[in-house]
Amino acid sequence: MQRGHERYLTGLLVLAGLFMAALVACNLIAKKFTVLDFGFHRFTVSVGILPYPVTFLVTDVLSEVYGKRRANQVVMTGFFGSVFVLGIISLALATDAMEGGTGDAAFREVFGSSWRVILASMVAYLVAQLVDVQLFHFCKDLTRGRYLWLRNNVSTICSQLVDTILVVVVLFAGVWSTEKITDAIVDGWYFKVLCALADTPFAYLGVYLLRRYLSGDPGGEPAAH
Repeated sequence: MQRGHERYLTGLLVLAGLFMAALVACNLIAKKFTVLDFGFHRFTVSVGILPYPVTFLVTDVLSEVYGKRRANQVVMTGFFGSVFVLGIISLALATDAMEGGTGDAAFREVFGSSWRVILASMVAYLVAQLVDVQLFHFCKDLTRGRYLWLRNNVSTICSQLVDTILVVVVLFAGVWSTEKITDAIVDGWYFKVLCALADTPFAYLGVYLLRRYLSGDPGGEPAAH
C-alpha cells in the first residue's frame, strides 16, 4: 500500500512539474512572435503558444487518471506559481544592473511586460484551464467513461477558444479594429485546434503509461475505453 501511494504521488508531482514548466515558459517567451508556415496556412503567433498546448494535455491526463479535484488543484497551483514568478521578475526589474553584465535596457526588453499583457495572460489561463477540466468531466460523464479522444478534443478545443478570445480582447480592445481582433482570434484558435487534434495520441499514451506505472493503485480511476 505504501509503495502504491508513493507511485500515486510521484506521478502527480511529475505531471504537475511538467505543467508548471510549460506554463512558466509560455509567460517568459511570449513577447517573441514568429511565422509558422505549414503550406496550407501561415500562422503569425507568439512563440509562447508553442508550449501552451502541453498544459491542456497534462490537465486532461490528470483529469482522466486522478480526477477533477486534483486537476483543478494543479491549475490553481499553476496560477499562484505564475504570480510568484511575475513578482520575482518585477523585483529583478526594480534593481540596478552592475557594469559588465546584462544591462537594464536589455533585461527590461526581454522580461519587461505591461500589466495589460500580464492580466490578459493570467485571466485567460485561469478561466480556460478551469473550463477545460469541467468540460472534460462533463463529456466523461455523458459518455460513461468511454471515448477518451472525444473528451480530450472537445474540452481542449472549446477551452482554447475561450483562452484565445480572452487574450486577444483584453490585449487589443480599443487598440485594434474589430476586424483585426477577429482575424487574430480565428488564426490563433485555428493553430490551437490543430495542436489539440495532434495531441490526442499523446493523451492516450500518457494515460496508458501512467496507469501502468500506478499498477492498480486505488488512487487512480478505472481505465478509459
